Amino acid sequence: MYILTGGAGFIGSNILKALNERGVSDVIVVDNLTRNEKFKNIVGLHFNDYIDKTDFINYINEGKIKKITAIIHHGACSDTTESNGKYMMDNNYSYSRNIAEYSIAHDIPFIYASSASVYGIGESGFTESFQCEAPINIYAYSKYLFDQWVRKHLHEVSSTFVGLRYFNVYGPNEYHKGKMSSMVFQAYEQIKTAKKIKLFKGYGNIKDGEQSRDFIFIDDVVSIVMFFIDSPFRKGIFNIGTGKSRSFNELARILIDCYGAGEIEYIPFPDELKGKYQNYTQAELGALMSAGYDNKFTSLEYGIKKYVEILIGENKKNGNQNV
Repeated sequence: MYILTGGAGFIGSNILKALNERGVSDVIVVDNLTRNEKFKNIVGLHFNDYIDKTDFINYINEGKIKKITAIIHHGACSDTTESNGKYMMDNNYSYSRNIAEYSIAHDIPFIYASSASVYGIGESGFTESFQCEAPINIYAYSKYLFDQWVRKHLHEVSSTFVGLRYFNVYGPNEYHKGKMSSMVFQAYEQIKTAKKIKLFKGYGNIKDGEQSRDFIFIDDVVSIVMFFIDSPFRKGIFNIGTGKSRSFNELARILIDCYGAGEIEYIPFPDELKGKYQNYTQAELGALMSAGYDNKFTSLEYGIKKYVEILIGENKKNGNQNV
């Protein structure tokens, strides 16, 4: 039995799909469907049961779930603008710690979602080390603090226990994330409705639209999760990106080319983001490579092309001719 928290979310539903493609349906999906549109992500997928996140802790603490193969923990509050610190810490730190303690006590493999936001604006680099970590909002801090807890307890672990520090993931099933969706999805929505992609003007010594990110396609993320599920004993925290940083200008031009129309519009850089914005991210992948992962990553060109084809197909299926 696999436990998949966040199973109706963006990354979680793609992991569930990959498990199904392996013939695995003995999965318990844990999620919060208060934002009920997420249910669409798991329509047509197969799993054994659904448990609301508020009930799940009691289920495991009371021993109601038997013979757990692995816990894939991807449930969290991912809104980086959330201002309620208690809510964020309850969801991303305390909840995660409770599940992690259970997995350690019962010798259950545990794979969880961390975030590249722990690196802050990236002034010290992007290597999985305490010296590089400088969170600048409560979301990043909640992820950072759990990573620190994990480091303190890794010596107690006797089965796979892995944190995946995601960079900028994009791909199908993220439509419900709103302002937290990937820049690829947001740019597609802009070009679909207004034939323009809005990018920030330069700030400091950064030119217009030249802010850059390490964009990773969801298929590669799922491939890495499956690698750790299949691997013998592994433990630690690993960056999950492509190791290549690409500018928003490049992203926009690729998307315009795939869509066949559109232009870039540069808008003023927001005052409230000055000094609080990642102008550049790029995953250091030494730890992941040392763990044995050697698959090639999807190029941004191919990933956007494939994603745009999927988005256009979904819009046509839903009767929206403005694609």
